[in-house]
Amino acid sequence: MTTTDLFTRLRGPLLSGLLGVSLVFVAATQAPAQETRTVEADNGTIEVPADPQRVATLGRAGLPFIVLGGEPVAVTAQTDGDIAPLTESQQAAFRAATVVGASAGEADLEALAALAPDLILFSAPNGDFEQMKDQLNSIAPTVFLSFQTDWNVRLDVLAAASNTTAALDAQKEEWRQGVEAFREKYSELLANTTFAEADRWASQEGGVFVLNWSICSEVARADLGLDITDLGEGGEQRSFEQIGDLAGYDVILYPVDHEGNVPARFVPMVETNAWKALPAVQSGRALGVYCNGDRSYQFASQYLDSLDRALATLPAEK
Repeated sequence: MTTTDLFTRLRGPLLSGLLGVSLVFVAATQAPAQETRTVEADNGTIEVPADPQRVATLGRAGLPFIVLGGEPVAVTAQTDGDIAPLTESQQAAFRAATVVGASAGEADLEALAALAPDLILFSAPNGDFEQMKDQLNSIAPTVFLSFQTDWNVRLDVLAAASNTTAALDAQKEEWRQGVEAFREKYSELLANTTFAEADRWASQEGGVFVLNWSICSEVARADLGLDITDLGEGGEQRSFEQIGDLAGYDVILYPVDHEGNVPARFVPMVETNAWKALPAVQSGRALGVYCNGDRSYQFASQYLDSLDRALATLPAEK
């Protein structure tokens, strides 16, 4: 028998054996189908993995997910100031993720798809989501968290979708205890003091400030019991010529960063003579308070701690 004849006789069984081995290998390495469940989000009832392993977070979903112990595969850009108040492990989780865009609306969806997420958490303006929702859903189940929904409701949905509800419940309880202690400590002050929050947007034109606009003024009013007027979403813009109107409030809250410094956006206001002449400024009742704009109970607790430290410096008499 020639070598050629022998190869011919063996080729069929050999190839069949190799094919069988290949199929066994493929079957062994193919991931089993994940169990799923549904969550109610701002884009309807969404079927998500029961225990997602590769979560992409776009827009304002990123930091709240990390604060709940999540390790996203994708994020959108954040400033150094946004990252600074995170713990070291949380900062490491952010830096380990791939930045896929400057914002949710500018996300590189090809880069996102290449990361093979099994869940996308998307928190951005409604218009951004409407333009991108079909592409997002073609990549992975997408949970939309609208800015129109209360921040704590968004957190509930985010945690339910990403299987981090236990961590959220623990942070809620810590927040509840902190609020109770704060309201007891300052009960008399809260009953007899009017507050205003003065700030400026980073993109705001010169000579203009905004009153009671941040998420922290909402938290201060709704949770902490501060007498701070609800001026609606976005607060109320006023010109520098109206700074004197702040004289009608007992205490003025203004922004400082995580290290206690006045941010660049607010410096033009504190340098005006009108600001320096305010009774609250002259009497030590203008207080710098740190407020991170991202929505989570950890950031809310940091605001509470900063407000507590600031109120403790108030003079005994008005």
